[in-house]
Amino acid sequence: MSKRTRRQRLPAPCERITVESLAHDGRGVAHRIGKAVFIDGALPGEEVGFEYLATHRKYDEGRVTDVHRPSPERVEPRCPHFGVCGGCSLQHMAAAAQIRSKQQVLLDNLQHIGKVEPVVLLDPLTGPLWGYRTKARLGVRHVVKKGRVLVGFREKRSSLLADLETCEVLHPSVGRRIGELAQLIDQLDARARIPQIEVAVAESATVLVFRNLDPLETADLDRLTQFAASTGIHIYLQPAGPDSLQLLWPDESALTYHLPGQAIEIEFNPTDFTQINPAINGQIVGRVLELLELADTHRVLDLFCGLGNFTLPVARHAGEVTGIEGDAGLVSRARENAQRNGLHNVSFYTADLAERMTEAPWAGVAYERVLLDPPRSGAAAVMDLVGNIRPARIVYVSCHPTSLARDADRLVNVFGYRLQAAGVMDMFPHTAHVESIALFEFDQD
Repeated sequence: MSKRTRRQRLPAPCERITVESLAHDGRGVAHRIGKAVFIDGALPGEEVGFEYLATHRKYDEGRVTDVHRPSPERVEPRCPHFGVCGGCSLQHMAAAAQIRSKQQVLLDNLQHIGKVEPVVLLDPLTGPLWGYRTKARLGVRHVVKKGRVLVGFREKRSSLLADLETCEVLHPSVGRRIGELAQLIDQLDARARIPQIEVAVAESATVLVFRNLDPLETADLDRLTQFAASTGIHIYLQPAGPDSLQLLWPDESALTYHLPGQAIEIEFNPTDFTQINPAINGQIVGRVLELLELADTHRVLDLFCGLGNFTLPVARHAGEVTGIEGDAGLVSRARENAQRNGLHNVSFYTADLAERMTEAPWAGVAYERVLLDPPRSGAAAVMDLVGNIRPARIVYVSCHPTSLARDADRLVNVFGYRLQAAGVMDMFPHTAHVESIALFEFDQD
């Protein structure tokens, strides 16, 4: 007997409730009938009406229908798709308030998970609020019921693609062409076999990588080429994995970015990981150098080094730098970037930093400084390594406050470091993502 899914019966809408706080995902938090309710579009201190979206045993979910008493921090969202598209969650909140909220998320995680507090709270790093995003992965779907192609991000808490025409946070070379891209793909015979477009914007060019599940016919290749030539956008095809990239137009394409004030130029492939906000990235590099307090006698270990975004500028100021990264392709290009920039005091190694590293030759070296820039999962596997090295200073660049707090707990409460400073960087304005940086010091006396 087949099981029949029953639609959840939801409570009647609530006409008025006071929002108490902001959840880490950007939703307002209120309490009703003894349960927490997470409300899309609500800000702390507001009185709102909301409709239920889902109920659970310990909490409920809802969406604002009326704002009876708005917060002074409420602003008009700039994007016409805000509230439907899942790309942004905080466009209705003033930029300064977003920063304060993210700073509090960082401090709460450090206190409750890490059981630590920074001696110094660093000033936040801020930059452009719109058109800042230079890397993205756009979904593509031919929707038969709509009779057309959609291009964009998923709807909030849904696998469906949002019906977008523009995106205000994407670089304008792409963000203002979302509808145009949808029309372009709709004209292709292979429109049902292109599931995504990867975006990479460099100083030298804007690139779109079309993931094509089947080889494209000549007519489709001609349409894509005509679009590229008319817009100046470089187009690649990707029939399989990242190594299958095929440049369609123009004949040559080189992507680069510079680090302000560091005399560093980094070349990268369209599918390589790079920071999505160049203005903030440049500031982070400057802050990393400031916090490391480098001397030309220092040996520095850079874990999760990627293309050398931090490794190469650090090499300008240190005696010797070792960069470790799990992606062999990134390591190869990091070496090439070191040569391109005339840096001979830096070495790169490939290693899986999700595994415990004790036997690698670079792991047995004494380092005066360690830099960590891990993924969202954090750097748990290398905490023992770092703690045993006992560098005088550790700088930790984090894209997730929970994993940072967990690792801070070990550095401070197990290995005896002091959390000297921490602060946020607004890498993703209008989203709930919290990027942060922390300085750990060890008193050698």
